[in-house]
Amino acid sequence: MDACPIHALRKKLRAANLRPTRQRVALGWLLFSKGNRHVTADMIYEEAKAVRAPVSVATVYNTLNQFTHAGLLREIAVEGSKAYFDTNPSPHAHFLYDDSGAMSDIPAVDLAGANLPHPPEGYEIERVELVIRLRRANPVN
Repeated sequence: MDACPIHALRKKLRAANLRPTRQRVALGWLLFSKGNRHVTADMIYEEAKAVRAPVSVATVYNTLNQFTHAGLLREIAVEGSKAYFDTNPSPHAHFLYDDSGAMSDIPAVDLAGANLPHPPEGYEIERVELVIRLRRANPVN
């Protein structure tokens, strides 16, 4: 029965304590059916419009936040209010390409042994977010 991708998605949502509403299933399909990727809320909203999914911009933002809080996505804040959502929530680092705005995974970076500062008294490091911004070495004019 898990061979059905929609059934598997509904099961994944229930396992994360999220009710599989029509909107969550539609957005979950857009997010997870294409493998691991990095998307913005605007990108998902445009994809939803293209397939005529009945969702608003607010629903997209709310769903992305719900999926993030449930551990299904990882939010990567890059500039002020701009954020990417990674469908691979496991700890890993990223490249951000300034010319295109695209983001990609950096394979196998071990940050556990990095020379990190000691946190203030009473705090511990929860996780380390590493985003390396890239620009072209020889810009094309």
